[in-house]
Amino acid sequence: MLLNRHFRLCYHARTTGELNVFRWAKYGSLAVVVFLLALTPCASAQGSEENVHIIPRKVSNPSASTAVPVADRPELKSGKSLKVDVDLVLVNVTVTDPMNRLVTGLEKEHFRLLEANAAQEIRHFSSEDSPISVGVVLDLSGSMNNKMEKAKDAIIEFFKTANPQDEFFLVTFSDRPEVLTDFTQSIEEIQGRLVYSVPKGRTALYDAVYMAISKMRSAKHPKKALLIISDGGDNRSRYTDSEIKSLVKEADVQIYAIGIFDDVRSTPEEIRGPFMLSEMTDVTGGRTFPVADINDLSDVAVKIGVELRNQYVLGYRPTNKARDGKWRKLKVKLLAPKGLPPLNVHAKTGYYAPQQ
Repeated sequence: MLLNRHFRLCYHARTTGELNVFRWAKYGSLAVVVFLLALTPCASAQGSEENVHIIPRKVSNPSASTAVPVADRPELKSGKSLKVDVDLVLVNVTVTDPMNRLVTGLEKEHFRLLEANAAQEIRHFSSEDSPISVGVVLDLSGSMNNKMEKAKDAIIEFFKTANPQDEFFLVTFSDRPEVLTDFTQSIEEIQGRLVYSVPKGRTALYDAVYMAISKMRSAKHPKKALLIISDGGDNRSRYTDSEIKSLVKEADVQIYAIGIFDDVRSTPEEIRGPFMLSEMTDVTGGRTFPVADINDLSDVAVKIGVELRNQYVLGYRPTNKARDGKWRKLKVKLLAPKGLPPLNVHAKTGYYAPQQ
């Protein structure tokens, strides 16, 4: 169990199949809520979605709260405002507990942000669900033949976690990548195009990632994310491993991946596949989720969708004003409330400074 024996458990099952588990504990004026979102009552731990929610302390003067609503923060509402404030660096942060459940409800004072080991002042903070531009990169190579129907279902379930303002596109790849669906807000449009997708050929994953990141240049929201669904490494791309690593570090796009890895991997690219995906996702603040059972695909896709909409956004202006185009390492640390177990922080590991 996450916390201790002082919890009272209350179970509420809805007719939609959603199961919420609330665990309450007192820490001075803090309350901790743990809730479980599961697609089915028998969902596995990996495929479930549980949030540890820390209810912030009440303040006597509401205007003195450190949290700034998204509605009052133009830098998070439109790309145009971000271009004006060129010195603002935004960092999306996911916090999880030892059981890999989301931790929500933290406040600005619980975070510490370092650039090149130098503490930075967090000037903007939000935990609101802001609109996202999302792209899905789907493996259509021949090895996906017996996994394709489950993968298609997972994509639709992932998009069902979207908000009305979100936009999304779909890139598929086998011997070469293709934009199957341009930016849209219609799940039905994507579902209709997926019907005619047939697995065949080899795996040009790097080329597909390059195409998807290039596509993000026309995104209308400042928050951007990619979801890769693939079962192996690359064996067809024109772009190289090092080229894609550099591209991913330069692009301000969070990357998540669902790796459908076989227990036995016979080729070098299959052996390298899990490591390659983790390299791409971790540097951006995203994560790679290995899936052994294809029946878990939809659960994991929903978990990622919910995670994207339960992140903290930290904004700061670097104390290093040099416009040298160099890579700046970032580190986000937590000063968590007392009584909580060790928490995990997922955030991008750095960014490139602007140039003159």
